Amino acid sequence: MIDKPNVVVIMTDQQRADVSAREGFGLDTTPFLDGLARQGVWFDRSYTSAPVCAPARVSLHTGRYVSAHRCHSNWNGEHAVFTRDLFGVFRDSGYAAALVGKNHSNISPASGDSWLEAGHWGMVEDAPTDRTRQFNRFLKSIGMTALEPTPFPLEEQLPCRLVDGAQDWVRSVADEGEKPFLLWLSFPEPHNPYQVPEPYYSMFPPDDLPPTIADETALAGKSYPYQYNRARLEDAYPPFGEIIPRARANYFGMLRLIDDQVKRFVEFLGAQGLRDNTIIVFTSDHGDFVGEYGLMKKGPELPECLTRIPLQFTGPGIIAQPDPHPAHVSIVDVMPTLCDAIGADLPDGVQGRSLWPMLTGQPYPADEFRSAYVEQGIGGLHITAGDNYDPTQDGFTPASNGRWGSFDELNTVTQSGTMRMVRKGDWKLIVDMHGAGQLYNLADDPAELNNLYGQPNAATVQMNMLEELLAWILRVNDTLPTPGPRYTPQARTAKIGTDPIF
Repeated sequence: MIDKPNVVVIMTDQQRADVSAREGFGLDTTPFLDGLARQGVWFDRSYTSAPVCAPARVSLHTGRYVSAHRCHSNWNGEHAVFTRDLFGVFRDSGYAAALVGKNHSNISPASGDSWLEAGHWGMVEDAPTDRTRQFNRFLKSIGMTALEPTPFPLEEQLPCRLVDGAQDWVRSVADEGEKPFLLWLSFPEPHNPYQVPEPYYSMFPPDDLPPTIADETALAGKSYPYQYNRARLEDAYPPFGEIIPRARANYFGMLRLIDDQVKRFVEFLGAQGLRDNTIIVFTSDHGDFVGEYGLMKKGPELPECLTRIPLQFTGPGIIAQPDPHPAHVSIVDVMPTLCDAIGADLPDGVQGRSLWPMLTGQPYPADEFRSAYVEQGIGGLHITAGDNYDPTQDGFTPASNGRWGSFDELNTVTQSGTMRMVRKGDWKLIVDMHGAGQLYNLADDPAELNNLYGQPNAATVQMNMLEELLAWILRVNDTLPTPGPRYTPQARTAKIGTDPIF
């Protein structure tokens, strides 16, 4: 008899936390996930470690912040620094482990027992079928967003095919009956290219969408990277301003499609008699502008729409809390939480904190979860308008002869420099390597347009937030390699107890 819980980590790519009905959004984009969240514990102050795919995903697997694992961009996941990751810990604990979906992290096929990979341009297969080739070519042809319904049925969509693959693998492990399983079910959507078939294409008509909290007129008060990305988006995908509503509608349709497929998978677990012994985690690596500031995709700085992510847990031992938990938490906390859930020791260098006590109704150090911390930037100096930067070096091509070009929103302009962010209650502070600060009251200013940094009436809050940020920077300073046998620092276990560490 298997006495440990199965674990399924469901991840999306580029899903904003606030575009769900349970957070008050005007469209019912994720009805099943909303209901599932209320059957367990969900957080509305959950943050990524960095609003970039690979750095955030490495944090999920290692329980380490970006400055510690050192994967600062999408191009150096193989350089991640850690001692043992999530798959390694679980396999050492007797689990079968599999990736089904998008990777873009530190793990590889050798990390698990099964591997079915997909990316934003389709399935990654050694022997693709004709239908796979056709759908992959279609995805690559779209550019940023489709302007018509996808001419392929639902069964061709990646979320549907990945759920098929996940069901096949779970069924094979369950039939053997010898090991519990860890499944990373990782959807490449709702990341661009934004596309969906009917009925999802018409589910949220562009003319009926809730307005953004800030439009392109707000760009005048934002930094050069925001303005740069808008200009390049206009050059690559004209008429960009006119197609934003369709891109937003597709994005929301993709959320509903994913929601339906998550429902299908969870119902499968129930039909197999596995749901009662399976912990289900749902999260995303980072958000998307979805029209805010007249932008799509991601890129500049650390706005809430890019940094705040969905995070929810359901399963055995987790006590249902219909309302969001008040703690400030991070994607970095997922790995130690799951180690705690199965009774596994934490590897050296893990910086996240177990959320298991708060999921199971046990005492926890509430003051330790009073704030959340996010990092951004590849270092060096900011690129400015006067630097004569050539956008083609990052793969930019303008539209030509009636065909859209291409633009990577993660480019030298948006990623250069170093920024650090802390969120505490209603307040948010961002500081860069020059000491330039941004201070916002999110309750009064959710679009982050009124910078209170340096204002006399915010001086006390500013000092408090600077102290909080300094404590975080010291806290995430990497302690690897360990100091050796002569010194033995007090190590964090998976069970964090009730005493705060700051």
